[in-house]
Amino acid sequence: MKKNEVRVGGVYQAKVGNKVVPVRIDGEHVHGGWNATNLETNKKVRIKSAQSLRAPETLPAEAANVATVAATPAEGTTGAEAAPVAAHAATKREKRVKTAGDGEAKPDKPLGIVGAAIRILQDHRNQTPMSCGELVTEMQTKGYWQPRKGGKTPANTLYSAILREINTKAEASRFRKTERGKFLLNNA
Repeated sequence: MKKNEVRVGGVYQAKVGNKVVPVRIDGEHVHGGWNATNLETNKKVRIKSAQSLRAPETLPAEAANVATVAATPAEGTTGAEAAPVAAHAATKREKRVKTAGDGEAKPDKPLGIVGAAIRILQDHRNQTPMSCGELVTEMQTKGYWQPRKGGKTPANTLYSAILREINTKAEASRFRKTERGKFLLNNA
């Protein structure tokens, strides 16, 4: 965007920090650039150059009216005291809920390595303690879990995760250690 395209009172997409957010230009800054209001956080920001501005923000008709009303100060108030809260509420975007399509349920999320280990131990009715290497081999053959990036030591990763859960959750842990390197589900 170019400097001569920026209008006071306009709402634009701007790079603020590491995010691109809608901002309303409130006026020119004394040292160059513009004073603006971040419409998501309702905080004052300084736009130093037109390069940080993106295309103008497209607002619904009623939100645009509220933004322009909020941009103009009411009688007896300064521009800083105007009602930016109304503009923020009008321009705040609702989070969209992702759906799989025409009312269909989303497919189940794939099991993680710990969830697959629990499922393997349940399949064995929790009767024989298994090592992490045995658990990983069986979960891969049954198709419960596959390493995403071709991990070289998934058994070590599983062992670490199980021990971390046992140490942090103690009695509430889903696993219990029966002997060195062998685990069962904790039914307590």
